[in-house]
Amino acid sequence: MESVSLLIKNAKVFNTYLKKFISADVSVKDGRFYYIDRKRDTDFQAEAVLDAGGMYMIPGLVDIHMHIESSMMTPEPFGNCVAAYGVTTIVSEPHEMANVKGTRGVLEMISAAKNAPIDIFYGIPSSVPSTSERLETTGGIIDCNAMKHLLNEEDVVCVGEIMNYRQIIRENDLEITKFLDYLRQERPGYVIEGHCPSLLELDLARFLYLGIDGDHTEHTLEEVKQRIENGMFFEIQDKMLLPEVLDYIRENQLYEYCGFVTDDTMADVLYEKGQLNYVVQKAVESGFPVEMAVYCATYTPARRMHLYDRGVIAPGKLADFVLLADPAVLAPVYVYKNGVQIFCEKNRSEVSSSYRFPEDFYQSVCLPPVTIEDFRVRVDTDKDEVTVRAIEVHPDRTQTTEKLVTMPVREHLLDWKDSGCLLAMVLERHGKNGNIGYGFITGACLNKGTAATTYFHDHHNLFVAGDNPEDMLLAVRRIQELQGGFLTVRDGKILAELALPVCGILSERGVEDTALKLKGIRESLAGLGYRHSSPIMSLGTLGLPVSPALKLTDRGLVDVKQSAVVPLIVE
Repeated sequence: MESVSLLIKNAKVFNTYLKKFISADVSVKDGRFYYIDRKRDTDFQAEAVLDAGGMYMIPGLVDIHMHIESSMMTPEPFGNCVAAYGVTTIVSEPHEMANVKGTRGVLEMISAAKNAPIDIFYGIPSSVPSTSERLETTGGIIDCNAMKHLLNEEDVVCVGEIMNYRQIIRENDLEITKFLDYLRQERPGYVIEGHCPSLLELDLARFLYLGIDGDHTEHTLEEVKQRIENGMFFEIQDKMLLPEVLDYIRENQLYEYCGFVTDDTMADVLYEKGQLNYVVQKAVESGFPVEMAVYCATYTPARRMHLYDRGVIAPGKLADFVLLADPAVLAPVYVYKNGVQIFCEKNRSEVSSSYRFPEDFYQSVCLPPVTIEDFRVRVDTDKDEVTVRAIEVHPDRTQTTEKLVTMPVREHLLDWKDSGCLLAMVLERHGKNGNIGYGFITGACLNKGTAATTYFHDHHNLFVAGDNPEDMLLAVRRIQELQGGFLTVRDGKILAELALPVCGILSERGVEDTALKLKGIRESLAGLGYRHSSPIMSLGTLGLPVSPALKLTDRGLVDVKQSAVVPLIVE
């Protein structure tokens, strides 16, 4: 009698090649599937036997486009969290950490993932900084040489999303362009992820011509069609589960050319809804066939990343699998990785990080002394009033618009209190130049109180906005004490806070603790008048100089379309 390490009996097994469930017993040997016994009549001497009792057995879910830092958690507790949702492999692109600590940040994220219960692979950050030193100050820079260095890391499997998509298709001297030239010579066929909202026709062809053949961003149906028709792998995140898109894929049997991804999932959403399982289940509820949904959450993404050893329940493949009571409801009963149980619904557990980052990663908020004088906006004019550029926040998107607001001037200071705007500032906190960028926000943002954070895309400098300079100073000093975080203040009192001590962007706590504190921030922002569907994401991207139209960095106000710093005062 042959020996196996695990025997799963009486399962309805998803056969990837037939795209249907079949009744079978499944044996596992040395961490890999050994035999899928459809006759269920082979005797094995098994170290462990699991009676599936007719449950549905699918491959472990594979999420190939996501960012661990979006959860504000470190890799180990994040991996523990998503394992409970049936995810056994992820490919994370750590450009947030790279913006703070450069190559060292990426390498530390790789090391911090070693104790996670799932496989965590990484993409090479290709746009750090997202623009240039002229528009923003980052703690780290990833240039062509750094990309070459990361290419040789064992757990690096692709080039992360190339965000400067309009620049790269024109004549340029970008570091990523140099790296793509290098890949064509040395590693042809290497996986390169894209980010190209709205590109069509010849511009899309130029982008694809560079070898960038995957996209995960938000699109119209016509944009989706042009991507698939031109050979681009289309990665479907939550906001792209549109009826017309899903119908187009289903009616044309385009399952081979797409896969489900999560991109950005915050801790509170992880805790309350799930991760990739939530996207897949939502697709099924929207009419995507169950079998095809499983196929596009396991096999096609694994194949896209050249991870040919997983995503299938077949002899020789990694024994990563999930047992479900109902395949249309992705609520795992058991999850196995390499034939070892990593989750059981009866024994759910929470873990914190066991990994210790270098000491300077816990001392990343490096500010010169900040006083109340820094919160006075001086103007060099003898006029009684001036016209000011303000950032207008909208309730349904992270893109902003420019709004011109008239403000009085008193003794060369802007008197903004009754302008309908809040003062906003970005303080460079990487210890490089001590810059402070000044601006104003209005619209669907706070209408009272103060918010401050170092989780501020992508440069992650310290952002503070409020209606009271004393509260703003309190917020900045508290963030410095915490060495990073997210908090709200009103009338001299801290209302809610989340400490993010690892590089000012990550917590080492488990998902529940992080999620509940983040939820407190979200509720506090809403209580202070933030009327956005995702207030944390909205506030956190007010400094992202690749997202239209007017943003604020430590260099000042950035006109995204012009890719230029513009003055606060309109002459």
